[in-house]
Amino acid sequence: MKYARLTKQQLEELQPEFVNFLASQTITAEEWETIKKEKPDVAEEELDVFSDLIWEGVLTKVEYLENVSAQQMHLFHLEEKEMKLLSVKVMNPDVDLTTSVGFAWFKKNWQSDFVEYLTASKIYTEDKNLDKFNLIKQGAVITKGDLYKWFDNVIS
Repeated sequence: MKYARLTKQQLEELQPEFVNFLASQTITAEEWETIKKEKPDVAEEELDVFSDLIWEGVLTKVEYLENVSAQQMHLFHLEEKEMKLLSVKVMNPDVDLTTSVGFAWFKKNWQSDFVEYLTASKIYTEDKNLDKFNLIKQGAVITKGDLYKWFDNVIS
């Protein structure tokens, strides 16, 4: 498995796609039930292959990721050849960016001496989607990039 197995909830939400996936391998619903009971290792492999296919499709399309913790924000723009990072560090220990109060403080004080910025870029390895997935494994979430775009506009 290249990425990670989808959760039970994700698999339930993708049930029509999974049915199509099984159908593409000429596995009927009845055969799937038999496989699950009699060959659980084969069923696990099928779930892994399906999960990787879904991840591959998602990762190919994702353009922005955000990883926000109490004192830092890492905002990524995933371009064609490289990923760009806008990093924000809040030096005020009383501020927690993961709360609405902390984020409101940040929006008011983003230009203060209590906030540091860093920009960087990195060329992808041979496997761009795995690079993206590793950021997600570290806590980043897929976004539409509104925060990144706002910062990019402000910093430029």
